[in-house]
Formats: sequence, structure tokens, C-alpha cells
Amino acid sequence: MNWSQAIRQTHRWLSIVFTVTVIANFVAMALGTPPMWLVYSPLAPLFLLLFSGLYMFVLPYTANGRAARTRKEPA
Repeated sequence: MNWSQAIRQTHRWLSIVFTVTVIANFVAMALGTPPMWLVYSPLAPLFLLLFSGLYMFVLPYTANGRAARTRKEPA
């Protein structure tokens, strides 16, 4: 498994964790005042999703640049 595949798989699992924490947040709010640790619990996976998502967003642009440089170099 290379880095790109590992980051994609991590991104998928982080999205599941984020969804579960948001659902838990809504359930806790429906039952009353939730504890503060539960209110802020979605932030950790959200920031990790941000970084892995930005990496996957930039990856095609950097891959195209690398491919163009290798084609232009004389053999």
C-alpha cells in the first residue's frame, strides 16, 4: 500500500468517525445539555479530514507537474 492509498483509506475512516461524533452530538443535545468534551469531539477528526482532503485535492496537480517535467527532460 502506498502513501496515496493509505491517506485515502484514513480519510474514509475519519469521515465515519466524524459522522458518528456529530450524530452523538445531536443525540446528546436532544437529551439535554451535553458535556463540553462531547460538543468539541467532532473537531479533531474534522481537522484531520481537512489535511487529508487538501492533500488529495492537490495530488492530481502535483502528479501532472511531475509527469510534465519527466517528459520534457532529454533522455
